[in-house]
Amino acid sequence: MFKLLLLTAGIVSIAIMLLSLKLFIKGDSKGPMTHIGASKAMRDRGIHCVESMDAIERHRLAHNPHVKEKRN
Repeated sequence: MFKLLLLTAGIVSIAIMLLSLKLFIKGDSKGPMTHIGASKAMRDRGIHCVESMDAIERHRLAHNPHVKEKRN
């Protein structure tokens, strides 16, 4: 049982090291960009991530007193 646990821990640690090899070689601490806004095709269609769209709407509402907020 203990040998199996050590073998599993060894395999998992080797897999993690191999998966993170690109980050070690590249030198930066950032992984791949997974936000919708990082995709050029989505930006061309005007689709943004929820956080960006929320920030845009809050800015628009705060700086334009004539715009009324929609309520569902």
